[in-house]
Amino acid sequence: MQTEAVPQRSGRRRGPTPYERWKQAEGLPVYTGSAVDDMNTVELAPWARTGQRGAFISLSDQTRGDGYVVEITPGGSTTVQHHLAEVSLYVLHGRGATTFWQHGSDRKQTVEWQAGSVFAAPLNCYYQHFNLDGQEPARLFGLTNLPEVVNQFRSEHFAFNAPYAFTDRYNGEDTFFTDAGQHLGWRRWRTNFIPDIRTFKLDEYGERGAGGTNMHFTLSDSSQTGHVSDFPTGTYKKGHRHGHGPHLIIVNGSGYSLFWYPGEARRKVPWCDGAILVPQAGEFHQHFNTGPTNARYLVFYMATTGGGTMAGGDGDGLGERWLAPSTISIREGGDQIDYEDEDPAIYEEFAEECRRNGAEVRLPRPAFRPDRMLPV
Repeated sequence: MQTEAVPQRSGRRRGPTPYERWKQAEGLPVYTGSAVDDMNTVELAPWARTGQRGAFISLSDQTRGDGYVVEITPGGSTTVQHHLAEVSLYVLHGRGATTFWQHGSDRKQTVEWQAGSVFAAPLNCYYQHFNLDGQEPARLFGLTNLPEVVNQFRSEHFAFNAPYAFTDRYNGEDTFFTDAGQHLGWRRWRTNFIPDIRTFKLDEYGERGAGGTNMHFTLSDSSQTGHVSDFPTGTYKKGHRHGHGPHLIIVNGSGYSLFWYPGEARRKVPWCDGAILVPQAGEFHQHFNTGPTNARYLVFYMATTGGGTMAGGDGDGLGERWLAPSTISIREGGDQIDYEDEDPAIYEEFAEECRRNGAEVRLPRPAFRPDRMLPV
């Protein structure tokens, strides 16, 4: 199974948007639903725009962001890319490099990447990917807000041919991609390139439970942002919900997630390295590590305010322990379900899955509240 079905929340029918018409004309496979098992193995088709092969990863009926996979042949390269849309990139496998430059400038910078690297193309710059391995292909996942751009201007020509250079964001600075980054405060990091997200150092994040760690970041001063979370084997995160947009990529580990709306049956989605999951707006979801190692996932999403590391609905104060509504108990007006308030069957199912996989249950059984009368 490559995709997992997602229930439709509305019976409304509408015609295709300008972006949907553009996407159809690209002639690529389109993976839908709420999850894809493994982006390393999804089938691809020739993509004339890149000169390589690709597919769209269009999950949970998103209207702000859309994903894609591009694979570069051994020793090959993409065509030059240029678009008036943000794009965040994660290297699924392979080894290569990307060259960047601004409109009207002959100054170019090249960044080398490997499996696990995370970076973003500065807005509306030119860039080209190269596979430095002559034996094996390289495959990257990208999340872009191209749906917003094409639908707003109703012109794909403008989206791919606007000449403006956003030099206030990127002007070929010598250290733009090589700076080691800066820790701005609790779960906040400023950088433009992460060599390997799988080993990136994180801060403790007990608020989500499971003894987990976490770090938020923004790349290339983008209005698209992200975070990475890690949690031990034999534990699971607290259930929560938020708005639409976040794309969750498994970068290490194995387990499963639950998706549900209040009053509806929970949907179980297994995952391992290379999977991607996208909850719908307002849909509760919860992540379970039943594998032998720590589980780590990367999340890309559009910020709810302007660009910058502090954006994205997680506060603007440097160093402050500010919590988003999705990390505050629903008993206190937030959108998180404390362990004590969840359905006891969730823990029982988790313990059974750990047993089947030979994983030790490390999360103690919650002291479930007998008065649990919450709409979850």
